Amino acid sequence: MRTGTVALAAGVVFVACQYLQPKGIPAGFASGNGRSEAVEFNVATRTSGRIKDILVNEGDFVQAGRVLAHMDTAVLQAQLREAEAHLQRALIGIDTAQSQVTAREAEKAAAQATVAQREAELDAANIRLVRSKELAARSITSRQVPGPVRN
Repeated sequence: MRTGTVALAAGVVFVACQYLQPKGIPAGFASGNGRSEAVEFNVATRTSGRIKDILVNEGDFVQAGRVLAHMDTAVLQAQLREAEAHLQRALIGIDTAQSQVTAREAEKAAAQATVAQREAELDAANIRLVRSKELAARSITSRQVPGPVRN
């Protein structure tokens, strides 16, 4: 008797569901029968490398811009540090070259000053020569001027 009551209650529930279910589809909805499959997308990076962490599971819904995984960038970081070291070495080389140019310019200026000094000494010696010739011509001074003492 109990199974008959349960069967009768199940039948009443089924009929009530069929009767209370709305007839037709509301406006703006479409219906159909079929099968839906997701589109597969391939994900690629600009550079090759190893994946460090995967932040999603297969079948998860994702939105544009969401981070899906982290790459292991240890090799790239090492390459960056190496490039920065090369840059520093090049900058130091530039500074060294500029220092050498400055030193050579100072040496050039010193040499030019020495040349100017020697030219002034030459001019003074030429003036003394002309004067001595004039004095010697008038017999005011001797023709022979003692030179430096040599040992």
